[in-house]
Amino acid sequence: MTSAISLAPRAGRHCHHVVNPFHSTHYFSPDLGAELAKVGIEDRSAGYFAVRAAAMGAVGPGTVTATFYNFSHALVARHVPAVWDTVTPEAVLEARLRAADTTLRRLLGEEALASPEMAEAAELALRAAEAGTRYARPLFAAHADLSVPDAPHLAYWHAATLLREHRGDAHLMALLDAELDGLEALVTHHASGRGMSYLGVMRTRGWTEEEWAAAQERLRGRGLLAADGELTEAGLRLREDLEDTTDRLDRAPYERLGAEGVARLTEIGGAFTQAAMAAGAFPAELFGR
Repeated sequence: MTSAISLAPRAGRHCHHVVNPFHSTHYFSPDLGAELAKVGIEDRSAGYFAVRAAAMGAVGPGTVTATFYNFSHALVARHVPAVWDTVTPEAVLEARLRAADTTLRRLLGEEALASPEMAEAAELALRAAEAGTRYARPLFAAHADLSVPDAPHLAYWHAATLLREHRGDAHLMALLDAELDGLEALVTHHASGRGMSYLGVMRTRGWTEEEWAAAQERLRGRGLLAADGELTEAGLRLREDLEDTTDRLDRAPYERLGAEGVARLTEIGGAFTQAAMAAGAFPAELFGR
């Protein structure tokens, strides 16, 4: 294994940040809604819970809340396990892959999908993902049991999914160690100026304004949030410590690639993500402050 010393600080984090959106394109795609409607899922929240949890099987609301972490359990329980009365996890996974295929073809075009760079991105990302560990990583472990698609763009999308869930599972360990519950994690992340906007969070995560305000008060009591809703110095340090801890727990895939491999995946993965974003992959109103 390549030594971690050979990697620049935060190189793995930077690589993740350009690879992860390639996976996420399908969540905001009309193609996913269309494919899920064909198998009987009309509600957007039910669809999200189903496509992300399906690799774990027909799990209940407790498992989804535990592994997704920042969604209101009330919202989860509104759709899970009822969604499995409509469709099997296997059918959801097939619909998801079809949606990813259609979405990427529409956003990037056939030439990009058939390019040598796409095949190279798939090879690098899959090699990185092979170094991921299943222990205490339920979403990564479940997706690691799925077959790798044959088409290079779908193989890359699958690998991006694995890398996303590997880091995500690690991040939940860091959040739990920092004693942040799911909503407190959202509030501090929002206050850092990263991630979803307040509108996006409230529209998709199922929390009420009263619950948001109560979480803010708890964070103020810990000295992490100022009266104006911004992070204090202690809050900023905590958020950076969280990312550093996540980097440490997520380092194995990037150590496997080494400095040159990480730099190359960051370069070509970033190009594909930028092209997808330029094509309108993500709704602007759901991100930012």
